[in-house]
Amino acid sequence: MKPIISFQHYGFKYKNQSEPTLKDITLDVYPGEKIWIAGPSGSGKSTLAHCINGLIPFTYGGETSGSLIVGGEEPVNLSIFELSRTVGTILQDQDSQFVGLSVGEDVAFVMENKALPREQMKVDVVTALNMVDMLDYIEHSPYELSGGQKQHVSLAGVLSTDAEVLLFDEPLANLDPASGRLAMQLIDDIHRDRGKTIIIIEHRVEDVLQQPVDRIVLMNEGSIAVVGTPDEILSSGVLRQYGLRPPLYADALEYAGIALDAIKGLSIPQKLDVAGLKDTLNAWSERSGVKPEGARREPLLSAQQLTFGYNLEHPVVRDASLNIGAGEIVALLGNNGAGKSTLSQLITGILKPQSGKLTFAGEDISSWSIRRRGEQIGYVMQNPNRMITQHMISEEVGLGLKVRGIAASEIQERVEQVLKVCGLYAFRNWPVSALSYGQKKRLSIAAILVLEPKLIILDEPTAGQDYQHYKEFMDFIHTLSEQGVGFLLITHDMYLALEYADRAIVLHDGRIIAEDTVAAVLSNQEVTSAARLKETSLSLFAKANDLTSPAQFVQAFINEEKKGKAHE
Repeated sequence: MKPIISFQHYGFKYKNQSEPTLKDITLDVYPGEKIWIAGPSGSGKSTLAHCINGLIPFTYGGETSGSLIVGGEEPVNLSIFELSRTVGTILQDQDSQFVGLSVGEDVAFVMENKALPREQMKVDVVTALNMVDMLDYIEHSPYELSGGQKQHVSLAGVLSTDAEVLLFDEPLANLDPASGRLAMQLIDDIHRDRGKTIIIIEHRVEDVLQQPVDRIVLMNEGSIAVVGTPDEILSSGVLRQYGLRPPLYADALEYAGIALDAIKGLSIPQKLDVAGLKDTLNAWSERSGVKPEGARREPLLSAQQLTFGYNLEHPVVRDASLNIGAGEIVALLGNNGAGKSTLSQLITGILKPQSGKLTFAGEDISSWSIRRRGEQIGYVMQNPNRMITQHMISEEVGLGLKVRGIAASEIQERVEQVLKVCGLYAFRNWPVSALSYGQKKRLSIAAILVLEPKLIILDEPTAGQDYQHYKEFMDFIHTLSEQGVGFLLITHDMYLALEYADRAIVLHDGRIIAEDTVAAVLSNQEVTSAARLKETSLSLFAKANDLTSPAQFVQAFINEEKKGKAHE
């Protein structure tokens, strides 16, 4: 069988760069394969994708070496439109992919370019939207949809092209766990039922591996470092070496003294055929899974029975009460549409509650202006493009200080310090437009951190970031919390909550339905099911292997992780 994509000793160097971004890439992808390309930020994943879908050389110019064949042709000999018939791309930032005013118009765009008869176009649009379960939204604007819905519409649009290869760039960014699960199932259904060749670029290891993958391609510093099956990659323990987080239960096995090499079946949390596994893990859980006593913290923010609705008969937030202590990290969990963003807007003053009370450091803040609240409470939006206003990176981070009348010398010093913390110092003189989505995310966080608020609300702080940057950033958040800064993390990332949050609050249909340690919340199937959360893989693994206490197994993992952080 001939490969549908073939790189042979391929290299690429962008214009005005001294070093090539891709070096000696040799990789064959065969029709009907499902390939996952992974690696740290800057490893060349996106550049490799741009070579496949034609953005290189049509949008990004540069020098190439070696050969690349896509669908039997060299991309340089095709127009980008001709290449799109072979390769369809679903972008990480769906907003930049939409062209229609309605969902139906957007899906019909490619069909219009092919000059299909109107009646056939209507049938094909309905068929494509039906396949991704979005037919009910055919008249809606794409921009009114949730992140998961936008992704499904993007997928419907690409399906209408009949492209043989579907390239997914960070398909799980900004999706809640339930939507992420549906997205991976949908991608697998298309792969299986329609015989498409699937290429996925994604950081979220466990989520990608929920469905079968033929091969994993690990990239590092512009080269292909390792290629193998999921079993080969996971049992070798190389993921963390290349900026990826192994499945949590794999880490737990190592914490318990069980070697991973030669273990098969690690790609999903399932019963393993390992002698003495149950007894070893039960003993470790009992030894290491002692629930820590909650530290008494000085109250910082207190919300009491907040209720808000655009329509009073259907409130978005209902009688919500919560407390965040000084130096505490609290995870706010829940499905898309649960009311998490609305609750954060009530806290920051963007919205006013119909009833209820908010106090900050013991003072009623209902009469505080948004600006006054902003001096104490920082808010970092989920989509960085909605926060960024300046052209240059240093100007963006320093804008809030400039508005407050801080001296230029102090602004420069504080901006440089926070850019180092957020891993952006090397780009301080770059234009914002040159940054990736994940880098823009860190930039928007830097612009808030520099203002030194006492409480920071972070909406999906680690979306689109590789494990190395995720860990560096969250370790920094942990350090700030030790200095007394409180954090409310609005997140779909159950692993972030497990590793870094002191408590979890679960919001469902505008109500708080659970508040406890993260291990207890994410081991409670009733809560995770109601709120469309993802029961942690640790808990699923513990149940699959008949461990005595899944919650204690989860707590043992958390305690080992925190012990490791204390030693760093």
